[in-house]
Amino acid sequence: MAKKSITKLPKRKGEFTYRGKTLQDLKRLSLEEFAELLPARQRRTINRGLGDEHKKILNKINDGDTTIKTHLRDMIILPGMVGLNLEIHNGKSFEKVEVIPEMLGHYFGEYSFTRKRVSHGSAGVGATKSSKFVPLK
Repeated sequence: MAKKSITKLPKRKGEFTYRGKTLQDLKRLSLEEFAELLPARQRRTINRGLGDEHKKILNKINDGDTTIKTHLRDMIILPGMVGLNLEIHNGKSFEKVEVIPEMLGHYFGEYSFTRKRVSHGSAGVGATKSSKFVPLK
């Protein structure tokens, strides 16, 4: 059974911009220059230096891979990743995620939930005091 991951984000009007820069401008920036546009937590992560696993992912992207399968949930989505198909591990399986411009600056893990959504059914017979008097048939 193939699960389909759907991202519900609002439709934008006009061209996408991130902090006043278009996607083409963002792709031209170096990693350090892009880090200056990010929120503090993501900026600090990049300034302290990415780990070896993070660098492997960046090398795969630079080599031209369009589908990347990873366990790294703490990787920040960068402008060069827009348009890629990622398979992010949620602890049990890999969730397919397509990177769109609105995801810039967020972490991979934000788009692959580790817990299922709870949907409660109706109460069973004997679950409440009033259910004793419900005829079974």
